[in-house]
Amino acid sequence: MDEAAVPDELARLWRIATESRLGRPAKLDVGQVVDAAVALADREGLAAATLPKVAESLGVTKMSLYRHVGSKDELLALMQDAAAGPVPSSLDGTGPWRERLRLWAYEQRAFLARHPWIATAPVSGPPRGPNLIGWFDAGLRTLRPTGLDWGAKVGVVMLVGEYVRGNAQLTQGLEASRSETGEDQAAAEQAYGRAMAALVSAERFPDAAALFASATFEDTGPDTAQDDFDFGLDLILDGVAAAVEG
Repeated sequence: MDEAAVPDELARLWRIATESRLGRPAKLDVGQVVDAAVALADREGLAAATLPKVAESLGVTKMSLYRHVGSKDELLALMQDAAAGPVPSSLDGTGPWRERLRLWAYEQRAFLARHPWIATAPVSGPPRGPNLIGWFDAGLRTLRPTGLDWGAKVGVVMLVGEYVRGNAQLTQGLEASRSETGEDQAAAEQAYGRAMAALVSAERFPDAAALFASATFEDTGPDTAQDDFDFGLDLILDGVAAAVEG
């Protein structure tokens, strides 16, 4: 590999040394800066992971960070790749593509639950760092037995990944809303269904009115979120299966 042709931001993302080893060793490295930023985001949310706060947590000046991170956008890319982490060993095996792709989605959902801020972070392009490329590679690998072409495989991986990300965003929003009221999910859904049943008229919204008049929002339980996730994922996998069979 011609390391000289690699842009500085990608070199830092892949931890390729670009500086001379001569002179006084730096007190920090990219990894320490990124770890501090991820810790801030995990504790206080993405908005807290600013360069000044990262510098303060490390006991250095903000300007000293620019030796390791070129910009706020670059820091975010570094954080996302670091927080994603290496692909778990559970995805190393082989087997039916549907089972493997479902597991890939579950593992993605798990790391988004560990680092909720990733789901709401801006997306500026395709994966570029080694960890996120690893997740992308693992997703493609689940589709090896399908016979789909590369374009279709990329589309499937992107679709499933965006479904998981969107579900994580929705879950976070609902949890934040419930934390303000102190209600659990079942109580919140029941209150919503009853309120809408009183407001939504059959003359104006016939199908919505029929929904709210049913027992759908009364019969919710503690596993509704998981059931909803699985339902949506199964619909996507059914569509992939149709493409594979076609």
